Amino acid sequence: MSDLGSEELEEEGENDLGEYEGERNEVGERHGHGKARLPNGDTYEGNYEFGKRHGQGVYKFKNGARYTGEYIRNKKHGQGIFIYPDGSRYEGEWADDQRHGHGVYYYINNDTYTGEWFAHQRHGQGTYLYAETGSKYVGSWVNGQQEGAAELVHLNHRYQGKFMNKNPVGPGKYIFDIGCEQHGEYRLTDVERGEEEEEEEALVSIIPKWKALKITELALWTPTLSEEHPPTEGPGQEEAPGASGAGEPSEETQGATEGFEGEMEMRTGEEDMDALRQESRENSYDMDQGNANFDEEQLDQD
Repeated sequence: MSDLGSEELEEEGENDLGEYEGERNEVGERHGHGKARLPNGDTYEGNYEFGKRHGQGVYKFKNGARYTGEYIRNKKHGQGIFIYPDGSRYEGEWADDQRHGHGVYYYINNDTYTGEWFAHQRHGQGTYLYAETGSKYVGSWVNGQQEGAAELVHLNHRYQGKFMNKNPVGPGKYIFDIGCEQHGEYRLTDVERGEEEEEEEALVSIIPKWKALKITELALWTPTLSEEHPPTEGPGQEEAPGASGAGEPSEETQGATEGFEGEMEMRTGEEDMDALRQESRENSYDMDQGNANFDEEQLDQD
């Protein structure tokens, strides 16, 4: 699933003139409104200034992709909408031919990302909505990945904490709609993934494991945002995260949560908290890593 295709689509340069019909200035340069059919089969209709695309215009790629928006000196810059070959689209700000600023990306699986972009990548504060489950990640992004203080909101509970390298790390808490919180922390655990025939050592994957510590009543939460750093440059198109998203509790977690809810309905006051504390000691939450990774999807063409 991608933002673009498999690599960033390249528009024809200023020297690839092709056929042109429209206004020109005194020295014969394309200047004003015009239409162009480029040698590679792409077309452009819009404003020119001194021979370059400048102002509002529509650029149609021969593979079906289309950009409608602002240009400055042949580069997408300002507000614009890009529809990619796979049907996904981006609506928002551009700078120097890249998604940069605030924008919304609509993925072909109906997921959406709304927030900040830097050099073509999700970077800063943003919200990713998983259409299949209705869950959403609200918080910090770095270089296209979920990283920093965030809240992962599910149907009847939510997780608040910090993420690093796309995974939850350190202290955090689960907040349940039944009116309580489970505090704990994610600790890194080595999990053996398998062995290669030619190597003696097994390949190991580090995944977070939830360790429940205590149950409390609801409390207010204020995120602590880490200092942001500019991302490294990368390809223009990225993959939509898995349907359930990073931080989705595993079946064991969901089972434990359902157990809490089912019995809590039959108790009130201190009985609720005592029962939940007891069950907390007997249950812990595992992070489901199946959909936690963001494998950046390469573009077919920009």
